[in-house]
Amino acid sequence: MYETFYGLKRKPFQLSPDARFFFNSKGHKRALSYLRYGVKQGEGFIIVTGDVGTGKTTLVTALFKAIEQENIVAAQIVTTQLQADDMLRMVAAAFGLSSDRVGKATLLRSLEAFFKACAHEGKRVLLVVDEAQGLPKKSIEELRMLSNFTFNGRALLQTFMLGQREFRATMRSEGFEQLRQRVIAAYHLRPLDSEETKGYIQHRLATAGWVDDPLIDDEVFDGIHEFTGGVPRRINTLCDRLMLFGCLEELHHITFESFRAVRHDLMEEQGATTQELSQGAHEPSPSTQRAAQASDSDRLSKRSEAAGGGSSSEDERISAMERSVASLAETMRDELSLLRNALVERGDERNDNESQK
Repeated sequence: MYETFYGLKRKPFQLSPDARFFFNSKGHKRALSYLRYGVKQGEGFIIVTGDVGTGKTTLVTALFKAIEQENIVAAQIVTTQLQADDMLRMVAAAFGLSSDRVGKATLLRSLEAFFKACAHEGKRVLLVVDEAQGLPKKSIEELRMLSNFTFNGRALLQTFMLGQREFRATMRSEGFEQLRQRVIAAYHLRPLDSEETKGYIQHRLATAGWVDDPLIDDEVFDGIHEFTGGVPRRINTLCDRLMLFGCLEELHHITFESFRAVRHDLMEEQGATTQELSQGAHEPSPSTQRAAQASDSDRLSKRSEAAGGGSSSEDERISAMERSVASLAETMRDELSLLRNALVERGDERNDNESQK
């Protein structure tokens, strides 16, 4: 609907993964590099984890697009809580093999024969397992056992496993030592930071044919990042609604007021309290907040001058303190956010180190 109004070639904020919209944030670029490294190795496991909506499936879509000209037979299964035998059937079906009414032994022989046939043709086989966090231990063990198939000293199958944050704990738990020894790389995707959020939105719009229509104020990008936490799927949902709002209101300039109206609707749908809705409705824009802080600083400075009686050096020290206090509210949120991210990263690194020992 809004694509026509804004002259876009396609919908920029669809929820289904599309390699054309892949955004090379620092985290996604590194994760994709790990996957490409794994493909070159041709063996072992690559583990990629991330919270819901951080772009794991889009990452795989981009990988498949990148390797489509290479001699690789790739398949993807999306599943949770599959028992061991069902897992083997899913793998067989993903590679186009018959899996109905056959026993486990027959399934394994069929898979091995298929892997060897690919090897004879000079092709490598890649299996991507998405939503791995819900798999039972026995199902994960079956995937590990498939990695035992070899031909002329080379592994016949390579497996990438994607899962939510809790899959990291699964990998560290007792009974997964043999699998951990076969993991050649692991990475945890984190949300986008404020600058990346703006870049992500502009990248998706530009890919869809956007040429500054609508014009979007910088403070809107700040508000989107704060509301979504930098999670790509949440950003897509919010921006899609924001573009629809702009179309319905026939806006060619998206301001913080437009963002606030859309945010209010989403908060209502998500069951926000009356107090939260009221606070959001009266929240000043980032530029207004900065102007208010500057004004407060000026008033404090003038009040100090009117009081008089102090030495020039004392007045300068007081003015410096007042400026520091006035800017504290603006910087505290960013500093706390950076600190939280640093603590999370340090905790993850410590846990990774402990799991490798």
